[in-house]
Amino acid sequence: MNLRRVTDGFIYASVALGVLLLLQLWFLVPTWLFYSVAIGWIAYLITAIAVKRGIEGAYKIVLILAIITLFVSLPQPEHYALVSEGISLASFTFIAGSILQLCIIVLLSVHFLKNRR
Repeated sequence: MNLRRVTDGFIYASVALGVLLLLQLWFLVPTWLFYSVAIGWIAYLITAIAVKRGIEGAYKIVLILAIITLFVSLPQPEHYALVSEGISLASFTFIAGSILQLCIIVLLSVHFLKNRR
């Protein structure tokens, strides 16, 4: 598999995991927070569609979205409380989502370094 195909797979997996996140958040958080996360997910979805269509600039937006996602989610103490309580669907979503975002950041950084002009 080439780097681009693996990177694309991680991007699509992140969007799919976002659906699971939204389903969980609907029952866990205030409405305003749910809609804030949903707007971010829609931005990720639109960017993933642009990646699928081969728009090279979409990768830069994905990188920014991945960094923002980690920047917003990692400092939240509630996420670590979920993890310390044991493996649940919510803790799995947080851990898997964080790993996906880190992988996307690393893979896109390598992609940009390989293809810099």
